[in-house]
Amino acid sequence: MELKYYARILWKWLWLLALSAGVAAVFSYWATTQQPKIYRTQTSLLVGQVFQNPNPQAAEFYTTQRLALTYSQIVSREPVMQATVDALGLNIPWQSLAARVNARVIAETQLLEIYVLDTDPQRAKITADEVAHQLILKSPTAPQGEQAAHREFIASQLQDLEQKIKDTKEGITKLQQDLALENSARSIQDTQNQIAALQGKINLWQQTYAQLLVFLQGGSTNFLSVVEPASVPVTPVGPRVMWNTMLAAVLGLALALGAVFLLEYLDDTIKTGEDVQRALSLPTIGAISRMGDTDDPAEHLITVHHPRAPVSEAYRVLRTNLQFSSLGNPSASLLITSASPAEGKTTTVSNLAVAMAQAGKRVILVDSDLRRPSLHKMFGVPIAPGLTNLLVDQSLDVNEVLLHTSVEGLWLLTSGPIPPNPSELLATSQMMELIERLSAQSDIVLCDSPPLLAVADASILAAEVGGTLLVVNAGRTRTELFKRAGETLEKVGARTLGVVLNKLSGKPVGGYYYYYAHDDDRPHRRRRRQKGDK
Repeated sequence: MELKYYARILWKWLWLLALSAGVAAVFSYWATTQQPKIYRTQTSLLVGQVFQNPNPQAAEFYTTQRLALTYSQIVSREPVMQATVDALGLNIPWQSLAARVNARVIAETQLLEIYVLDTDPQRAKITADEVAHQLILKSPTAPQGEQAAHREFIASQLQDLEQKIKDTKEGITKLQQDLALENSARSIQDTQNQIAALQGKINLWQQTYAQLLVFLQGGSTNFLSVVEPASVPVTPVGPRVMWNTMLAAVLGLALALGAVFLLEYLDDTIKTGEDVQRALSLPTIGAISRMGDTDDPAEHLITVHHPRAPVSEAYRVLRTNLQFSSLGNPSASLLITSASPAEGKTTTVSNLAVAMAQAGKRVILVDSDLRRPSLHKMFGVPIAPGLTNLLVDQSLDVNEVLLHTSVEGLWLLTSGPIPPNPSELLATSQMMELIERLSAQSDIVLCDSPPLLAVADASILAAEVGGTLLVVNAGRTRTELFKRAGETLEKVGARTLGVVLNKLSGKPVGGYYYYYAHDDDRPHRRRRRQKGDK
């Protein structure tokens, strides 16, 4: 389908799209503002003590990063959450707390961040700190006091070892000086043995010193420590009023769009000239707006009672378009019909006849609907004598039956008495001869008829006249019925000149003439149901 088809749909349903988006946005804004504000805080932990080691190893970094990922999964598990609930005295299940706690590892680091959401900023801080504390308790990490004591003891041992190594080295130096003064072999051997023993002690103490120094400098890998405790949050992170409002508006618009295109897909009625072209490849030569409802059939003659109204101008446009449809023949006949009843063909043919007569044409309007005639009601004349009288009684003269209307140049041939066999009567040679006689004494003969798909009358007449005009009730006539009507006309060899879109809602196609219409010339719109419009 063409882009303008979708644009037309969007323009048609713009009010619904705007209303849906607006209602969704307003409701979301109201609902979001009713929710309590949510605050978020975080505490940061360091996994391992590799960072304090002056000579860290790559394997230690990898191990601490894997440990950090493991601890991030343990944070929201039952042991840590239940311990936090118990420690804080919260009267909630641990699952409720777990829903407000989250943890993540900063990529390529040993840092673990624990996030807590809460409606109370102070409670959020306390909860975050307690979760971190409980996680540390669940890890192999010793309490901070005990760690400090261990470090103090190790520092004292290092100092003691340093002193022992120093004193022993001084002792070795003194023995080496004494060794130079010894003369006996036994004394020399004893002094050398003493020096070797002291050197062995120094080696042992140095190994112990190195091990203690590594521990003191941070050699523990599976170790948790708080780097940055939680702070009391000031600015709430939720609810996100503008985000929720915009999201609701977009969702409302999307749902409305889906509903609109679904309705358009299910609606297979003829509404525009593009629909007509796609269904039957026929031109749309007229577009008539819906007129006001009235119980008086005479009020349907809008070209007579309100000649300067926009709808009257639409009939004049239709008249002009017909003249450009090769109907400029001095003697021509035209059938106005529709696919189904109540599409406005009688109103169309009567106003078109008036518009042609007002343009100086000699027009004969024939009510060839021998089943439900109504032209006599619109013009306020007797129904008989009429068409059936002429077809049955060959002695009658056409001029004796034709009625001159109040419109100069317009004559009316009513239906006459309703016969029992309309189709057979219209299919006679007398009917064809009558159309030829009427065409000979006028510029144009316009024939009203029953609907095409209801009875065979219209098909019979379509084969006898010079052209056929198909009236469509815009937005009501189904595409399938419209196609069947076109196929029916094609089967009988009718010359279909085009389509009139009738009863359009709003400004019709080609509505430029509205600019020149006077408001005081527009017909008074009554709110009663229209009757007799065929």
